[in-house]
Amino acid sequence: MVTVTPRRTLAGQLLILQLAIILVVLVAVAAVSLAQSAATFNRVEGRRVAALGEQLAGNALLRDRLNRPAPGEAIAPLVQNTLTQSGVTSVTVADARGRVVSSTDPTLVGGPLVLGDPRVTRGRSWFGELELGSSRELVAQVPVLGAREENLGRHLGVVVIGEASPSWWQRLVGASSYLFTYLGIASALGVLGSWLLARRIKRQTLGLEPREIAGLAEHREALLHGIAEGVIALDPQHRITLVNAVGRRLLDLPEHCLGHSLAELRINGRLRDVLAGAGGGVAPDQVVVRGGRVLVMNRTPVTKDGRRLGSVTTLRDRTELARLEQELGSFRSTTELLRAQTHEFANQLHTISGLIQIGEHDEVVRYVDTLSRHRASLDLTVTSRIHDTAVAALLMAKSAAAAERRVELRVSERTGLDRLPPEVAADVGTVLGNLVDNAVEAVAGDAATGPAWVEVELRQDTASVEIVVRDSGPGVAPELATEVFTHGFTTKAAEGGERGIGLALTRLVCHRRAGEVAVTNTDEGAMFTARMSTFPTAPQGAR
Repeated sequence: MVTVTPRRTLAGQLLILQLAIILVVLVAVAAVSLAQSAATFNRVEGRRVAALGEQLAGNALLRDRLNRPAPGEAIAPLVQNTLTQSGVTSVTVADARGRVVSSTDPTLVGGPLVLGDPRVTRGRSWFGELELGSSRELVAQVPVLGAREENLGRHLGVVVIGEASPSWWQRLVGASSYLFTYLGIASALGVLGSWLLARRIKRQTLGLEPREIAGLAEHREALLHGIAEGVIALDPQHRITLVNAVGRRLLDLPEHCLGHSLAELRINGRLRDVLAGAGGGVAPDQVVVRGGRVLVMNRTPVTKDGRRLGSVTTLRDRTELARLEQELGSFRSTTELLRAQTHEFANQLHTISGLIQIGEHDEVVRYVDTLSRHRASLDLTVTSRIHDTAVAALLMAKSAAAAERRVELRVSERTGLDRLPPEVAADVGTVLGNLVDNAVEAVAGDAATGPAWVEVELRQDTASVEIVVRDSGPGVAPELATEVFTHGFTTKAAEGGERGIGLALTRLVCHRRAGEVAVTNTDEGAMFTARMSTFPTAPQGAR
């Protein structure tokens, strides 16, 4: 049977780690206390044994006996008396030759004296730790100098006063009477703090263990980089906390953008408003033009327990879809043209049939002739000034659709357009179709004030094509003249509630062809002017 050892929880691991740290700190404190105790002992006891040594070395009896032969027996009582009165560990006296003549440790008598500093024999005192016999002691070695006239200043011997060094346990106990109390309180507080911290971390991690947190992080990365949409998350200060590769590509963000604010990344205008939730940025399906792309963005604020944590915004690239919508719009325009012509032809046939039934044959001839001249005039006006078949067909379709809404579509006498390359003609058709649709929509709702008309003017030079669309509508508010394209504003509501693809795509096409589109107001209404280059452009997304 295989026994599986349970893994320690994150809180348990943190508790053990912090207890180990506390133990190390306590050991360090104890070591410091021992070092301080040793330093204090050496300083205080060193001074005391040095003073005792100087006192004994200055004793007249000791000086007199050391100057005579066999002084040991005579000074033994003096040595023992010094030991008894001072409470030191040992007292030793050596003669001028360095031989111990008297000591409280009988094993040292007759042997050589170990000097801590050779200068002691030259009249200089010294104190420090030495091995005396079987123990290590803090000793003071004081020279005995002659005081009589015949031996004044002559070295007579050495007095050694020793105090046994305490053990580490004695030093620890003697370091402070409250040391163990302090260490105990610190240990208890450390254990309690570690336990509380472990509980707090467990709550903040929702009870997840490190391997589970790592698994969630891996799954999140896989999820973020596995979806086709862009995702970007901001904190309350509008700093980027998360972004996947698709989002970074769609927004043209640098690789190391995490932690930077929108202002630092120079994200301004409409895009900043949507990401930050300003100016209606919380509405769904916000259209933004960024880096040659039409983006649809959805921002979701993130809150927890009433606290605002930031926001998450998803991005979809609608550029290709917008183009498909424009192509579909062209087919829809053709369908509308056929439907309008069918309706118109049906009315005309009914009129002709009625005239025949009442016998007005001459009137039938005049009616048919009038219809033929009107159709020929319209075809001749368009085809004589616009030699590109695709653009001419588009204008014919738009003219019929406008007529259905009682709007007259005019072609300016200043119009002149030669045949264009297919890719240029497609872009011209996209821009022209969008501008005409917006103009017709604007004037159709304002037809009660007078005749509704839209005038198209196309001009071409060696390097560019200029499209001018004028209308008899109410015009564009001056404060929207710049924002109208940035916001993707349009005068009509698209199906499904989406707005702004038409004019946003118009500006996108113009920018891609190194051009621009603008709107101004005239005395009669609005005038949209678009200019684009006829030279080949780089593929979409090329850098």
